[in-house]
Amino acid sequence: MGKLATRRHDIRSLSGSAVDYEDFFENGGIGLHMVDAEGKILHANKAELSLLGYEAEDYIGHYIANFHADQHVIDDILARLKRGETVERYPARMRARDGSIRHVEISSSGQFDGGELVQTRCFTVDVTKLRTAEQEMDQNEARFHQILDALPVAVYTTDAVGKITYYNQAAAELAGREPKIGQDEWCVNFRLFTPDGQELPHDQCPMAITLKENRPVRNVEAIAQRPDGSLFPFLPFPTPLRDEHGNLVGAVNMLLDLTDRRRGEDAVQHLSAIIESSFDAIVSKDLSGVIQSWNKAAERLFGYTPAEAIGRHGNMLIPLEHQDEEPRILERIRSGERIESYETIRQRKNGEQVPVSLTISPVRNATGRIVGASKIARDITAAKESEHRIRMLMREVNHRVKNQYSVILSMIRETNSHSDSPDIFEKQVRERIMALSRSHDLLVTADWRGASISDLLLAQAKPFGREDAITMAGPAITLSPNAVQYLGIAFHELSTNSAKYGVLSGLQGMIAVTWGVAEEQGIKSLKLIWAEQDGPQVKAIAKNGFGSVVLNRVAPQALSGTGELKYGSNDVVWTLEAPMSFVEASLFDDNADNHPAPESAFTKPD
Repeated sequence: MGKLATRRHDIRSLSGSAVDYEDFFENGGIGLHMVDAEGKILHANKAELSLLGYEAEDYIGHYIANFHADQHVIDDILARLKRGETVERYPARMRARDGSIRHVEISSSGQFDGGELVQTRCFTVDVTKLRTAEQEMDQNEARFHQILDALPVAVYTTDAVGKITYYNQAAAELAGREPKIGQDEWCVNFRLFTPDGQELPHDQCPMAITLKENRPVRNVEAIAQRPDGSLFPFLPFPTPLRDEHGNLVGAVNMLLDLTDRRRGEDAVQHLSAIIESSFDAIVSKDLSGVIQSWNKAAERLFGYTPAEAIGRHGNMLIPLEHQDEEPRILERIRSGERIESYETIRQRKNGEQVPVSLTISPVRNATGRIVGASKIARDITAAKESEHRIRMLMREVNHRVKNQYSVILSMIRETNSHSDSPDIFEKQVRERIMALSRSHDLLVTADWRGASISDLLLAQAKPFGREDAITMAGPAITLSPNAVQYLGIAFHELSTNSAKYGVLSGLQGMIAVTWGVAEEQGIKSLKLIWAEQDGPQVKAIAKNGFGSVVLNRVAPQALSGTGELKYGSNDVVWTLEAPMSFVEASLFDDNADNHPAPESAFTKPD
């Protein structure tokens, strides 16, 4: 009633009398009605009747409560007046004749006689438009808050001095706390830090700067700490709010959580580091085959720098005879297929071809649509060479195993033909197979590259004892695997005979093993002599015995050489001569396939 009171004062000052005042309200624009102590209407001016749309006879003489929409309101007003109170701008709702509701403010005071209320004068101001506008504003504000509450991003508002006036649920969840409306200032967050870890006071945060300088703040990242101690990076968007005259009335701020983006950036950096440090070439292409990315391993494998490769078609890596592969591969990729361990040939910058194993996967965009292909190319040159070596080795092993079977079978057959009893046969076969095994042990230890003469001789003589009775002299020669096997058989037969009848059977005599290399007409030959001297009286070695067969025929023929066994009363001399090409180990093939078959050497007539 401030304006009404001011207007009443102005009128009184102009008229100087109550009559002028009454006349104004009788014919003026403010509603006036008078009621008795029971609430019956005694009088109503034109403005009052016009406000509600009634004729005088339909309004005056009736109880005022009949025209109020809320009974408790008029009851309260009358009760206050009866207590002698003055009513100022009491909000009420009155029914108009057409059924509509008029929002009014009522100001009234009572007239008393002997302490009893006689009548009241009530002034009625129509505020329907104002209430309608306020309701619309309330509805708009509620709708605005509903929209903000539904947003998945944090939003809050402040007044002009920075007190928080509103925040949505997303803001509370992001901050990890419920801000206090009208108390918390500037920010909804617990604590703030700059990106480099320095603490940021709330009154220096981007929202505070916006309010102090009356301007938006953009692209200023910060880090917030929740009450539980967890941290999260965010990007604020504080913006001033101004009234129709441009005056600052507050600000609104939206907080964009950067946690996922930071995690994504970290993942991208991590993935990039992995790709760049990968030993395998990693290349991406679009669906037309144009290269989009190229790591360091691709540069090492193919010879092109990233600047030379990116933007060019991948066909530059494919030899002419394999050009039909790329369209078929891209077609499979378009259908979403992943291609694993596809072995093929690719071409380096210098034209050299290289075997590779390809793993190819579709590349999809954010919507899941296939937009390209990622290829991992692994150089399998070493693997192919290893496979070749393994196949060669398997063929060699197969050849050697067959040879050993032949040797063993021949030994069994020859031993059987020279044995007097099953027990002797079993013992001799076992000893000869063990001798063959000792030669094999030397070869396995040296990765089948061969063995020295001295190592082979000691390995075969050791089971019989008295190795100290054997002297050796000769140049260092690495025997081929084939020579190791057959010389090993020969050394075993010589040692066996010596252990039975010669130096190794007692405490007298010496065995001198010497060897040397002679060259005649450009051909180098080995000459090896086993000389057993001053031992016990030697018993004759049977001419057709197994030992004689080995020393005179099998071992020499296996090495494409000749052998001679001589013996006297106290000495045994075995001489072997053979070409070095059949004796000495080579960096290449040991020529085993070119040697006479062992079985034919054993069985050929003497």
